[in-house]
Amino acid sequence: MVSGLVIIALSVILLMVLLLPFLIHKVEENLEIFLFFMGLLSLVVTNSLHMDIIKEGLHEPVKISLAVFFAGLIFKYTHKYLKDLVMFSLRRIPFGLFIFLVVVLLGLLSSIITAIIASLVLVEIINVLRMDRRHELFYVVVACLSIGVGAALTPIGEPLATIAISKLKTWPQVDFFYLLRLLGPFIIPIVLLSGLAAGIYRGHKAEDTLSEPEEEERKVESIKEILLRTFKVYLFVMALVFLGYGFKPIIDNYVLKLSPLALYWVNMISAIVDNATLTAAEISTSMTEAQVRDLLLGLLLSGVMLIPGNIPNIICASKLRIKSREWAKIGIPIGLVLLVVFFVLLLFV
Repeated sequence: MVSGLVIIALSVILLMVLLLPFLIHKVEENLEIFLFFMGLLSLVVTNSLHMDIIKEGLHEPVKISLAVFFAGLIFKYTHKYLKDLVMFSLRRIPFGLFIFLVVVLLGLLSSIITAIIASLVLVEIINVLRMDRRHELFYVVVACLSIGVGAALTPIGEPLATIAISKLKTWPQVDFFYLLRLLGPFIIPIVLLSGLAAGIYRGHKAEDTLSEPEEEERKVESIKEILLRTFKVYLFVMALVFLGYGFKPIIDNYVLKLSPLALYWVNMISAIVDNATLTAAEISTSMTEAQVRDLLLGLLLSGVMLIPGNIPNIICASKLRIKSREWAKIGIPIGLVLLVVFFVLLLFV
């Protein structure tokens, strides 16, 4: 059983992770470093700072970071061609329809090309569109929601889906398309609604975007900037792994004893803790399919609320310099509305 002092210490760490990025500018500017040290502190508090966890923390971000680095190089040298493709498309279809298609296609394709690649493509399209800041923020958050939930439709889209399939592989009905059958009726409407919302709240008209002078185009990242961005993503993911293990005693002793519908709400903690870690801790073959569905939906919908909630959020916020406060103003209301709506739906399904 976890001692009262440990619970208090972890509660303080949780509050610091939630509040300090909004209250202290230096923390917000160095969010990756801050979360890394909070993750280490949570491991120390729970006496979980073991070599196997450190090794996992060093290993887990490697694939993501390599994808970010090589995709950054590819986009650096193909930026002009992508811009030409976007401009070609905008000359032939309305701007709102273009935004709708980007959000929906990236959301659905993320389950095949992975959430990482889909979010990097999104960043490059955003850089070409050069929308005003208010509309750009909304577009990015909604698109990341679409990518984050869409990637869960197959086990190759994101770690949460991979772990879920791995944990349930003894079930005879579990195959490559199991999550598509289980979550598709909920996720696909979210992807479509995300595209619709982004398309309606679209910002610049197409002709305004097309007429912007070339010299005002956003600067393409240098190799040094790509390396720095890659390191930040690496540190960010490592921090989430450490936070996941640091909070594991609370998860094991308290969270896992809750009913599935209670877990649905408690899993809002995935807004700051790696949702793959929570998936690994919570999913069990002793659950019913409905319980697994409710649990996964709670984790996925909460991911839009804050920057650490999902890999697409982390990548887009890092590359587009989106601040924690800017993201939360849009992500939290969207996440809460979705959680309430789907909670009501799940009660009657």
